[in-house]
Amino acid sequence: MTLLNIETSAKICSVAVTAGEKILFEKVSEEAMTHAKMTGVFVEEALKFAHEQHKTIDAVAVSAGPGSYTGLRIGVSTAKGVCFGLNIPLLAIPTLFIYAAKAAKVAKVDKTTTQVDFYCPMLDARRMEVYAAVFDTNLNEVKETHAEILTEESYKEYSVKGRVAFFGNGADKASTVIKHENTLFLQGVEITAADMATPAAEAFAAQRFENTAYFEPFYLKEFIATTPKNKVFCVN
Repeated sequence: MTLLNIETSAKICSVAVTAGEKILFEKVSEEAMTHAKMTGVFVEEALKFAHEQHKTIDAVAVSAGPGSYTGLRIGVSTAKGVCFGLNIPLLAIPTLFIYAAKAAKVAKVDKTTTQVDFYCPMLDARRMEVYAAVFDTNLNEVKETHAEILTEESYKEYSVKGRVAFFGNGADKASTVIKHENTLFLQGVEITAADMATPAAEAFAAQRFENTAYFEPFYLKEFIATTPKNKVFCVN
């Protein structure tokens, strides 16, 4: 199958066309927070590439969250538009699972990280809070995606059982408080749409399609809009 993958949950916007684990096309923005400007452009280029290569897009896979509220809305709305326009199904891949799958690949390549028993992707939230999940070595979710305020006791129930690898943009914050034995902090584990290739192919094979009309991103928390200080005025 040939899939269009859209990843807009983090600061970097990316789009890829994949066939199984093979990356046929990828565009990644080098500038942070350009989702509104670049997602549509990248998707248009990806669809043009597929047409020129006589490839039929069989489904659209989108990074489902948690992550950037604005990024997720842009990614999901774009994915829905393509699905409706081409009359193809929608796949939603949990963002933290994409991170875990990427980290597992890193661990296989890096001999110093092969003895990992649990993978814990973390996304930075407010203050000492992160969005996280825990996966075993087979990438089965053993602790579902949740919001957690970090303390020195966080994830100790896993570190006493084996080695826990922390990664993602919330891991640096975690390293300042989590000092358990059997913990490892992986550097540079970032995801793009190309990292969705295998999870998306597996989801397609299992026909885990979403209801395109009603699917919503997994925000984990509701967005709370605030009024900029320079827009606040007093009435005497």
